[in-house]
Amino acid sequence: MDKREIYLQEIPIDKALAKLLAALREPPFDGSGPGEPGSGGPPSAGAAGWGPLAGEAVPTPEAAGRVLAEAVFARTSAPHYHASAMDGYAVRAAATFGAGETRPARLSVGREAFPVDTGDPLPTGTDAVIMIEDVQPVGPEGDDGRPAFIEVAAAATPWQHVRSLGEDIVATELVLPANHVVRAMDIGALLAAGVTEVKVRRRPRVALIPTGTEIVDPFSPSAGSLKPGDILESNSYVQATLVREWGGEPVRRPVVPDRREAIQAALNEALETADVVVLNAGSSAGSEDFSAWAVGQLGRVLVHGVAMKPGRPVILGVAQGRPVVGVPGYPVSSYIAFDLFVKPLVFALQGRPLPADQKEKASISRRVMSTSGAVEFLRVKLGRVGERLVATPIARGAGVTMSLVRADGVVRIPPLVEGLAEGDEVEVELWRDRAEIEGTIVAIGSHDLCLDLLADFLRRRHPELNLSSAHAGSFGGLMALRRGEAHLAGVHLLDEETGGYNVSAIRKYLPGRPVHLVHLVRRDQGFLVAPGNPKGIKGFADLARPDVRFVNRQRGAGTRVLLDYHLKLEGIDPRSIDGYEREEFTHLTVAAAVASGAVDTGLGILAAARALGLDFVPVTREDYDLAIPAEHRHLEPVRKLLAVVASDEFRSAVAALGGYDPSPSGEEEVL
Repeated sequence: MDKREIYLQEIPIDKALAKLLAALREPPFDGSGPGEPGSGGPPSAGAAGWGPLAGEAVPTPEAAGRVLAEAVFARTSAPHYHASAMDGYAVRAAATFGAGETRPARLSVGREAFPVDTGDPLPTGTDAVIMIEDVQPVGPEGDDGRPAFIEVAAAATPWQHVRSLGEDIVATELVLPANHVVRAMDIGALLAAGVTEVKVRRRPRVALIPTGTEIVDPFSPSAGSLKPGDILESNSYVQATLVREWGGEPVRRPVVPDRREAIQAALNEALETADVVVLNAGSSAGSEDFSAWAVGQLGRVLVHGVAMKPGRPVILGVAQGRPVVGVPGYPVSSYIAFDLFVKPLVFALQGRPLPADQKEKASISRRVMSTSGAVEFLRVKLGRVGERLVATPIARGAGVTMSLVRADGVVRIPPLVEGLAEGDEVEVELWRDRAEIEGTIVAIGSHDLCLDLLADFLRRRHPELNLSSAHAGSFGGLMALRRGEAHLAGVHLLDEETGGYNVSAIRKYLPGRPVHLVHLVRRDQGFLVAPGNPKGIKGFADLARPDVRFVNRQRGAGTRVLLDYHLKLEGIDPRSIDGYEREEFTHLTVAAAVASGAVDTGLGILAAARALGLDFVPVTREDYDLAIPAEHRHLEPVRKLLAVVASDEFRSAVAALGGYDPSPSGEEEVL
């Protein structure tokens, strides 16, 4: 038998999920029948067997966040007696009729008027309470300090200042319906109604099976000595967190190597106790992808391949009456597929509707190409610039875990759309709270490690604010300012005529527009090389040597401008450089390429070299500044950001990175 499992089909997301849910409600096809009624065991695929789980009794205070399996009715009334709602005197209202300022009603204390405190039961024969402030004591006080009589200058109405029996809850009344998620305030109502135990749905058990011979558990001893090809396993830990957030019970199982019999055995064992089983990785069509085969051996594969990007090789199946979902191994693919296909199952097993996605309209900040035929999930950063909410695309790779961390939401690009044009209005599914997005300062431009440090300092001083940094190069940052898509841009653009930085470029690309140029740091730029500089790289001429592999920065980056300037000065043809067309978007990714041995050198900053243990050949010291249009400079969040820039604490932290002179930090000039 061919070891590779070819995609059965690629169908739309909604149809794939509908196909799985329909199959779960079909009569059993594999010989498995419904579980014992009320057993609380995994649901079956029988027509009436799959659905909300059976209930289990828990003490009422422990029910918060759980879903009620049945309606709850009050066992006692609240209050269960007529209670005084005020401190004062309980009276029979009829005894005060006709009372007025000139003719107050006089009542005998102990016979017609009875002292009560808030919450006290009303004495027999009384039906109203007069507040202590509204009575006038008359006559001598007894040994207990009470007057012989009281006078009232206004008639009481029946049941005034009285909480009558059952005012809040009446015994046998419905307190909460089935399928209600119990909240903190519900606990109080239930206890007030005398309900000390409720029946809630059992938490859905979701078995998470990581697969892959190359996968290493981050908490295992071998995680401390990784070999090339080893991959630290994180997907199942992310999924376990999501399952808990959704009200389920995750069961993370040990890593299973890429052997079909081992995967089948692990799946079979998980099916014995789980309500949903998730196979991590092995869902594609490679020579060691056995997930679909294992599902087919124990049940049937309904879907293998969904029209989505990332996450295309999703498996949906049913085995032994339980849903089995196979998700790809790449972190972004895994996260999106898990959210789309496992979340609905966890909620359905609790009898809960899926919560509606929080969405916002935004303008896309730059053109995005997309492959037609599949829904693409484009991760974006969000920030409000002026009156517009701006969505800036970030890394699109399925393996870029940090794109999930940095993203404020996703844009679904429809399958028949080949991309988005700059300025297009898009709908963003939010991954972050709206208030946090509104407090975001949008920075688009050149990359520098100081921006990450600045973001951390800002967040610590002002938890309500967030610095969102997108790496588009210095020119890209100025164009973003020009289009009104950012609050500020990091720039380090060399003027070939004057040797100065940034001023001429800002005046050229933002003509007639007042801009504050805020100095951030002076930094050392040079060649990043392996320890010991094995290729003996000393200057730009060495880049043209046939034995030197180079990695460049993207077009529009200030570092690229610096490189091209020196190549022109020395008469070096860029085409003679091995790797001139290979581009990275940050100094750290250039450093990583050198550290990995993929290239011999690249231009970058000293701080990046130190971060990855590389050697450094200096070329120049340059100014890295923040360009801020005048209309943004005076915004309160930007003012707070610049206060951080000018602080001694920030300067000290920057200096500790190495390769920086932070002495001008916070100085500014208006262009």
